[in-house]
Amino acid sequence: MSNEPRPETEPLRRRGFVIRKERLYGRLIAVCAVLTIMVTVGIVLALLGRALTFWTAVSPVSFLTGTQWSPIISGTYGVLPLVSGTLLVTIASAAIALPVGLAAAIYLSEYASDRARSVLKPALEILAGVPTVIYGYMALVYITPLFQGVLPLSVPVIPSGLPGVPEFILTVPSLRTFNVLSASIVVGIMIIPMVSSISEDALSAVPDSLREAGYGLGSTKFDVSTGIVVPAATSGIVASYVLAISRAIGETMAVTMAMGMSPQLPYFPNVLRNLVESSQTMTAAMVQIAQADSLGGVTYEAMFALGMTLFVITLAMNAVAELVRRHFREAYE
Repeated sequence: MSNEPRPETEPLRRRGFVIRKERLYGRLIAVCAVLTIMVTVGIVLALLGRALTFWTAVSPVSFLTGTQWSPIISGTYGVLPLVSGTLLVTIASAAIALPVGLAAAIYLSEYASDRARSVLKPALEILAGVPTVIYGYMALVYITPLFQGVLPLSVPVIPSGLPGVPEFILTVPSLRTFNVLSASIVVGIMIIPMVSSISEDALSAVPDSLREAGYGLGSTKFDVSTGIVVPAATSGIVASYVLAISRAIGETMAVTMAMGMSPQLPYFPNVLRNLVESSQTMTAAMVQIAQADSLGGVTYEAMFALGMTLFVITLAMNAVAELVRRHFREAYE
C-alpha cells in the first residue's frame, strides 16, 4: 500500500496545523502582556523600596509639604517647589499643544485632500523624532533672546475700588536666561504631533453616516466637524491629551536646558512672573541628584522618592482621564 496521505485527510491536517499555530501566537502574545505587567510592577517595587528608605530618614509630611528643595547644599527636601514647577510647565505647554494639535487633526481629517494629508501628516510627525536636546537648545539660543526685551515691565490690573487703596500694579521682571515660558513653548511644540496624530485617527474613525446626517440637515463643514465629529471622537481625543500631558510631565532634557535648576514656589497674585522666572521640574531635580559627585545616603534616596511621587501624579491623572474617556465613549454599529 502507498504511504501517501489520503486526499480527504489533508484538510484535517492543515486545520490542525492552523490551530497549533494560533495557540502558539496566543501564548506569545500572553507572554508579552505578562512581561509588560511584570516590568511595571518591578519599576514600582524598585521605586517604592528606595523611597521608603528615604521616608524613614525624612518625614513624608515634611517632604510633601516642604517649601524648600536643596538636597545637596542645605539638605532640605520639600517637594512643593518641584511639583509646582512641573505642573506650571505642563499646564503652559498643554495650553499651546492641545488646541493647536486638535485644530491640526480636524484639518487633516475633515478639510485636507488626500494628497495634502499624505504630505502634511508625515511632516508633522517628524517633530516627534527630533531629539529633545535640540528643543532645549532652540529654547535657550533662539526663543529666549526673541522674547527678551519684548515683555512689559509692569502690567496694571483692575483697581480694587476701595477708598484710599491705590491701583495694584503687577511688576513683571525681564525674561531670565532660564525661564518657564521658553520651556513651555518647546515642550508644547514637542507634544503637538502626539495630539494631532492620535486625534486625527480618532476623527477618521467616526462613521461617515454621522457626517452625512449633519449635511442632510443643512449644517456646514465647520458645524459638522466641531459639533458632530469632534464630540463623537471625544474618547480618542482625551486619550491623546493624556498621552501628551504625560509626555510633558516626564520631559527632562528640554526643560533642564530651558528652565534651569532653581526650584521655587509660584508667585501669587503675580502669575505672569512665574513664566519669566527660572524654575525646576521633578525630572530635572532627579538628573541633578544623579550628576552629583557623591552618590549615596539620603540625597541619593531622594531621587527615588521623587520618582515615586511623579509616578503617583501620573497614575492619578491617567485614572481621571480614563473615567472621562469612559463617560464620553460612543459605540457605533
